Amino acid sequence: MHAPQQIGLHRSLRTADVGPVRAGGDSVALVALLYKATLTPTKIELLQTWAPKQPWLGDVDTTTVEAVGSYRFDDPDGEVGMETHLLRGADGHILQVPVTYRGAPMAGADSLLIGTMQHSVLGERWMYDACGDPVYVRALATVVLSGGTHAQLDVVTDAGQVRLDATTQVSGSGSGDSEIPPIGPVSLSNEGTETFIRVPHLELTLLRVIDPDRESDVRTGKERLVGTWPGHDDPALLALAQIT
Repeated sequence: MHAPQQIGLHRSLRTADVGPVRAGGDSVALVALLYKATLTPTKIELLQTWAPKQPWLGDVDTTTVEAVGSYRFDDPDGEVGMETHLLRGADGHILQVPVTYRGAPMAGADSLLIGTMQHSVLGERWMYDACGDPVYVRALATVVLSGGTHAQLDVVTDAGQVRLDATTQVSGSGSGDSEIPPIGPVSLSNEGTETFIRVPHLELTLLRVIDPDRESDVRTGKERLVGTWPGHDDPALLALAQIT
């Protein structure tokens, strides 16, 4: 039997491009609403099958893959769940895998599909590599450029909403006075263990394999996302963002 899992709230799906927002505004909700539910298959089961096939692994040993932490952003429209999983390979390397959860297939995104699962509360969910999902791209850019943080976690129970303590915490280095450009079609490329996410006037770099000792980056003009997770209390570099 699969253990109970938690996943974000989803409402009806919208696939329209995401318009411009101001980084210091209310473009990313501060609380992600979760349900306690059973998932079949589980998220980690899908990731254990998908991650070893990816081109950005480098020399990481994925003969075993286990979860070590996760953090969430939240869609202000309440339609798309966003969760970034930190996974440990057999050799101890930490992988970073952001995913989105949707209530229907995302148009034109078959190559991004990680798998589908049955959620005991919400029904069938489609799980995607978030790097190509414009809702996630907007959320990541906003957090990094505004100096924002991960979403707080509330779980829906019979007695109401209960706040969970976040064990994985992230924060952006920006100041909040940049305007995020409209997020339309997303272009992806991989170089080594980094994924480059590009839309007009914006470039994001996601570290797929995290170097825990890399707290900053020598590339100028880029804001940073850093984070900590269980067993690693010193901030590590997770992502970079730059308005172009």
